[in-house]
Amino acid sequence: MIVVSTKRELLTLLKPVWKGGKKLGFVPTMGSLHKGHLSLIERSVRENQTTLVSIFVNPSQFNDKQDLLNYPREDEKDKSMLSPILGQKDIVFMPDEKEMYPEPDNTNFNFGKLDKILEGAHRKGHFNGVAQIVKKLFELIKADNAYFGEKDLQQLMIVRKLAMMINCKTSVIACPIVRENDGLAMSSRNKLLNKEQRKEAAKISAALFEAYSLQAKYSPAELKKLIISKLETNKALDLEYFEIADGYELQSLSDWNDSSLIYALIAVKIGPVRLIDNYKLVDNNN
Repeated sequence: MIVVSTKRELLTLLKPVWKGGKKLGFVPTMGSLHKGHLSLIERSVRENQTTLVSIFVNPSQFNDKQDLLNYPREDEKDKSMLSPILGQKDIVFMPDEKEMYPEPDNTNFNFGKLDKILEGAHRKGHFNGVAQIVKKLFELIKADNAYFGEKDLQQLMIVRKLAMMINCKTSVIACPIVRENDGLAMSSRNKLLNKEQRKEAAKISAALFEAYSLQAKYSPAELKKLIISKLETNKALDLEYFEIADGYELQSLSDWNDSSLIYALIAVKIGPVRLIDNYKLVDNNN
């Protein structure tokens, strides 16, 4: 694999890929890689002739400065994890903040209701920051396929809307959540949990699995109320939201027949660590 840190170096490598008509896969990450990231990268390697992985902790998507400071950075470990997966001509792009933001980016995007609910409501400006960096990367890299994990479901929807808004030809491909043995969705932030917190964190996915098992007995509103009441009895978990929503615009539902695709979504703080997850409850599209 070839590691570069500047756009100039990156373009020198990409020009022959574009010219040669080889399929280019792109996996954007913020580093501190885990098996979830690696599953995206392995899929890109399978489906494309060249794969590009970016590692950049994007400051514009953090509404909490402390969260930005605490976000794990493990560049050397990340490179060692990528080395067995990527081929000699695959690329790792590791820019610094000045490279990606040589001057302030004041671009504002309009995603309608989608960026104002759930994560958008709790992390003001987060999705605008995501859109800023994804736009920069999409326009720079011009990949055929870009791979995003379904754990960040709302972000995935935002990225798909963004691609349409900027007439981007890159296909946005969703990849399934990778979970630990106890069900916890893999996340770079899991590394920040202590032993006791890590044990409690498994109850996040357990709540989603319980919602799936109980959906036949309750309406969405009743089920939501039941799961929230159980989570709020756990003093180790600071619940920000638990929602049952459609899988298209993430609007809250009152009836199971209101959508053919339904998810349960959750955000929880455990100490200083904020974790999100989701689980598909209904899919009548297949």
